Amino acid sequence: MKPFWKHVPDEMERHILAKAQRSAYLFLIASLFLWTMYESLQVYLRHTRPNLLPCLLLTGAALVQSFSQLILTRGAVKDDDDSCETAPLARLIVLSCAIAGVLAAAAAAAVLLAVRP
Repeated sequence: MKPFWKHVPDEMERHILAKAQRSAYLFLIASLFLWTMYESLQVYLRHTRPNLLPCLLLTGAALVQSFSQLILTRGAVKDDDDSCETAPLARLIVLSCAIAGVLAAAAAAAVLLAVRP
């Protein structure tokens, strides 16, 4: 009998696992989006202090998903001579700009939240 931690899933189990992970990811993204919209509405209607946590989590999840997809695609086709998908420069530039924008927004928010009116 093999130990349970050395179980190698077959193709059907991998497909089921991938679908379950996709469903969980979509649920988390939808929940974070709704939480972001709720917090934005609270700031607009009640003039409360902004809670940037849901927005940062949502942006971080999207960036991690994009970068991991880019890295996995690059790793999957690095030995393939027929594929030209190894260096998507435009996508890398856009993701780098998005990360820089998120970091700048987080720094500006930290400074603005620290200032008391």
